[in-house]
Amino acid sequence: MSNRSCVVLTVALLCGGLPAWSQELPDGKGKELAAANCNSCHTLLSRVGAGYTRTVMRMMANHGVAVPADQVAPLTEYLAKSFPEKGKPAGSVIPGPARISIKTWQVPTPGSRPHDPLAARDGSLWYTGQMANVLGRLNPKTGKIKEYPLKTPHSGPHGLMEDREGNIWYTGNTGSLIGKLDPTTGAVTEYKTPEPGDPHTLIFDKNGILWFTMQNANRIGRLDPKTGEIKLLTPPTAKARPYGMAVNSKGTVFFVEFGTNKVGSIDPKTLEFREYPLPDTASRPRRITITSDDIVWYSDFSRGFLGRLDPTTGKVTEWQTPSGPKAEPYGISTINDVIWYSESGSTPNTIVRFDPKTTKFQSWAIPGGGNIVRNTSVTPDGDFVLANSLVNSVTLVTIKK
Repeated sequence: MSNRSCVVLTVALLCGGLPAWSQELPDGKGKELAAANCNSCHTLLSRVGAGYTRTVMRMMANHGVAVPADQVAPLTEYLAKSFPEKGKPAGSVIPGPARISIKTWQVPTPGSRPHDPLAARDGSLWYTGQMANVLGRLNPKTGKIKEYPLKTPHSGPHGLMEDREGNIWYTGNTGSLIGKLDPTTGAVTEYKTPEPGDPHTLIFDKNGILWFTMQNANRIGRLDPKTGEIKLLTPPTAKARPYGMAVNSKGTVFFVEFGTNKVGSIDPKTLEFREYPLPDTASRPRRITITSDDIVWYSDFSRGFLGRLDPTTGKVTEWQTPSGPKAEPYGISTINDVIWYSESGSTPNTIVRFDPKTTKFQSWAIPGGGNIVRNTSVTPDGDFVLANSLVNSVTLVTIKK
């Protein structure tokens, strides 16, 4: 599964006995439990990342990890003490001209890990409950939330998009599938990828063709909803890790390459790739958005920059994000040609507004911390939507018009 650096799945322990690496675990009450309990993902020591959070046990349970009830508390205490969360930069709050209001709703399933949000045309707000194997629909007027169970167990719903008929499409990140939910009936249709992989982000082009990234498989997928046919394409760069996606006014599909310092594009007619190198080799762009002038904007997660790419000339301009190089800018959207994004590495996470005309930043702290905003969406009225993974919530930022 993608982006497990937050130790959401980091207590992943291989089954059977006490492996050799268990000797490297810190001493303490609960060490044997950590070494003996099983998970299907990764070894603990390879995934401690930014530290252990106490929401992990619920997420593990949602994902099918069976930890005996009498072992949950001591295992949680051991992991929290042995692998504390690492320090993060303070979220920078910068005043400015925009006025907003922020409202947050807790999703009903604990440990759901809302990953991607979606603002649908009917005004509802959707989210992927990645660790609960559900899609959630929130009515922001009433606060009512309905969750739709998916077909394949533990499919890892990740990205979200709405088609012209109002169906909700999602990527099954651990199920190696693309899914379609009919909100009227709750019926789910699944399309298995031709080869195993990790479908990640998805987007429709101007002709209704669905495109998606497969990060670790290093593929770009093309799905024709009329036939269900999926074609997988390989970017020119090995281990490019294609991640976020956007489509420009001409229908060209753009994506960022999280495994290297490049932005990529693909012509939907010829299926030809083009790559745009970013000037700093340490850049790792994670999400992408495009303004009406077809300028590409990206969040450079590794260096803490907001980037601007002109695909015509290849020119790149970058600005340090307000909370600094460790702020980890992540989910990003365009609203009336103004850039809105989140800083996922600061404490608290922030909402950041950048005006390309003035090149000025404005920012706000996310109530409850945010922790971690992986992707964002925009409502038909031009408001900003965020899914807050580790605090199990969805946030609507209403922009005063």
